[in-house]
Formats: sequence, structure tokens, C-alpha cells
Amino acid sequence: MPRIQLGASLSEKLAQTLETSIREGKLKTAEKLPTENALVQKHGVSRTVVREAFSRLKTLGLIETRQGSGAFVKALPTPDTGKLKLIPDGSVDAVLKVVEVRRALEAESAALAAERRTTKSLQKIKQAMRALDKAVASGGDGVSEDVAFHAAIAQAANNPFLLDTLSYLNQFLENATRVTRANEATRADLEDAVRDEHQAIVQAIEAGDVKAARQAGTKHMLNAAKRIGNADPVFWTSQGLALAKPLRTELTKPKI
Repeated sequence: MPRIQLGASLSEKLAQTLETSIREGKLKTAEKLPTENALVQKHGVSRTVVREAFSRLKTLGLIETRQGSGAFVKALPTPDTGKLKLIPDGSVDAVLKVVEVRRALEAESAALAAERRTTKSLQKIKQAMRALDKAVASGGDGVSEDVAFHAAIAQAANNPFLLDTLSYLNQFLENATRVTRANEATRADLEDAVRDEHQAIVQAIEAGDVKAARQAGTKHMLNAAKRIGNADPVFWTSQGLALAKPLRTELTKPKI
């Protein structure tokens, strides 16, 4: 397991360390977690810290404790998609509404990633960005790589509920990303702008600057809406331009 990361709450950080090991498969389903004594000695924390960390993991549904036996890893929870039925139709209205959802998710995802990133998660974000650059340079649309880049940021945010939400929304994010990237590919300056925005997010996360990361994530999504709204009429219908107007207007508001 990775050693505990520096942070505000020892119990929270220990829980995050154990959670990462579970989600990355280092601690597998039904496997017994290290004993309290082992964790106390490894991380230099008290038994109270370990018990609070276990309590947090139980709340997240990641472990179960058995009287006299210890704590064991539970099967990772999967999102319940039965209650939420969305059918993306490829229309500009659907795309813009997904952009609205992404604006909220991406901003907070980037902020949490800046606060909680580890050396390994930061490396994954940078690898995902390099993969996106390579895909675009080779003439690809970069859609799956773009989605993977944002997923890497969400993973660095270390919030299981955010991960589950994005896991379900991926099918819609990919649909929207395919359209937005198709528009951006019509002009080299738009592609450059997107890369600069991605780079700003990565730099803020690497610096651990929560405020800058949140602003960069928000700006990226607002600019995505702006690029859609300002697209050539051949790309969008007049109705689409009208739908984008409220999002373009939002760009004039004071920064967060």
C-alpha cells in the first residue's frame, strides 16, 4: 500500500490510502485488511485514527468488519442505472445540456484533484494528456482520449460518488465530446485553445492550487459552450445557436 499522504485529517488520509489500494485492486474483494496494530506501526498513527478510517470506509461501502476477525474488502459498488434513463439524441440541445452537467462536475473534480492528488494519480493525468496529444497529432478525433483525460482527473479527486456518477455519464459525455471535438477540429486555433485549457487544469492540479484548478475546470467548460455557440452555421442550425446563447452570456459574468 502507498504510504499515507500529508493532509489535514490523519483518519481521512489513511482512509484515502486504503481506498486507493482497494480501487486499484491491490486489496481485492474478500481480502482481509491489515490489522489495527499493523496500520498503527506502518503509518505511525493511533488506534483511534485507524478505527475512524475503517468507519469511513464502511460508510463508503468498501469494507465490512467481522467481530473477532477484522476488516474485509467488499465488492466495489456499481452505480444503479435502473432509475435514471437518459437517451442522448445527438441534438445541439442535448450536447449543451451535457456541457452544463460537465461544467459542475469538471470544476469540482479538478478542485478535489488539486487537493488530493498523489504522485501516481498526477502521473496518470499527464499520461492521459500525452495520449490525447498523440491521438490528435496522428489525425484521430481524440474523443476516447479526451474522456480518459477527464476520467483521470476524477480518479485523482478520490471521491467514489463522483467516480460512480461519471462512470454512468461516460456514455453521454463521450457523445457530447464527439460533437464538441468535431467542431473544434474545424480550426487549428480552437484545438490549440482546448489544449491550453487542459494544460492549465493540469498545472493547477500539480501545484495543488484548489482555487486555480476549479477556475480552470470551469473556464474549460464555459469555453466549450462558447465554441459550440460560435460554430459556423453549417455546423449548427440556427436553433442550436440560440440554445447556446445563454451559455455564451455566462462567460461575461465575474470569475469565480
